[in-house]
Amino acid sequence: MAQAEDSRFMRLALTLGRRGQGNCWPNPAVGCVIVQGARILGRGWTKPGGRPHAEVVALAQAGAAARGATAYVTLEPCAHHGKTPPCAEALVAAGVTRVVTALSDPDPRVAGRGHAILRAAGIHVTEGVEAASARRDHLGFLTRVAEGRPMVTLKLASSLDGRIATASGESQWITGAEARRHVHALRLAHDAVLVGGGTARADDPLLTVRGLGAAHQPVRVVAARRLDLPGAGRLASSLSEAPLWLAHDPDQTRPEVAAHWRDLGATLIGVPPGPDRQLDPAALLQTLGAAGLTRLFCEGGGSFGAALLGAGLVDELVVFSAGLVLGAEGRPGIGAMGLGALAEAPRLRLQEVIQIGGDVMSRWGR
Repeated sequence: MAQAEDSRFMRLALTLGRRGQGNCWPNPAVGCVIVQGARILGRGWTKPGGRPHAEVVALAQAGAAARGATAYVTLEPCAHHGKTPPCAEALVAAGVTRVVTALSDPDPRVAGRGHAILRAAGIHVTEGVEAASARRDHLGFLTRVAEGRPMVTLKLASSLDGRIATASGESQWITGAEARRHVHALRLAHDAVLVGGGTARADDPLLTVRGLGAAHQPVRVVAARRLDLPGAGRLASSLSEAPLWLAHDPDQTRPEVAAHWRDLGATLIGVPPGPDRQLDPAALLQTLGAAGLTRLFCEGGGSFGAALLGAGLVDELVVFSAGLVLGAEGRPGIGAMGLGALAEAPRLRLQEVIQIGGDVMSRWGR
């Protein structure tokens, strides 16, 4: 099949795979399309909780027509027996004659074995189609396998001069309704939403997805070393709506405070402090990765964002810029980073610019 056709069907598979983002961790959000000639026989993406896999869903739709067809899969089909049999074996059993993949799976249980199973069965395998797009879509899964942590998207909503609030702390609302709705969609596409304790105390946020008819909610993670959070605030009163994980330093937390949050139903996560006695951001992300999270959406605050950037832990920076200027007395979007020279500053690459309502969203990557 022509390279253009391979790219077209793989882009469709990638679009399908994105439907699973934020809802299938710790598994990757894979998409699959089964094609015979120009006819699409089956479509699938990884379902909630990671099962069934995209290939299984697409093969079930295609049925007996899958024999002799081509399967487009955004990640190498799995080769290990877990809760379900390997997808590579399912493709062989279905009788497909060609499999096109975007990326190899770096998971040691797969790592080329899925492709090898297919080739050993006489199936023609084409690799690397739309690999750059697939790498972006699977970045959370890839980062967790390679580095043991979830990918981090840091979001800022600021004035044109980079301020997130007035000097008095007023911030609702710098951006318009359309941009705020887009933020909720971004939350939904991530496994968890993360804020620092200062933001949780100042804003008393819910951190849930609202207005989109969401069938699930991301995990809410608050990094507060002493658990000094509003005991009767919106986070405390909404535990029936979404999970709440509280990262803290057990040595700096009063036992009765920890017991209060446990009794409410929150999950407490112990994280060691760094040299500055704040929670170590790298240790926090390692802990969240060990818990299965692959995609983390950080919404502040300024000091916490600075710590993540300074540690080289931000994979994507999403900035919503509003058409107003707050001046030097306004609160900066990023806290102090202790930089002495431009060469020390994290430098990101522009990936996308979109107008959303009256605001502009820019997305930057490492």
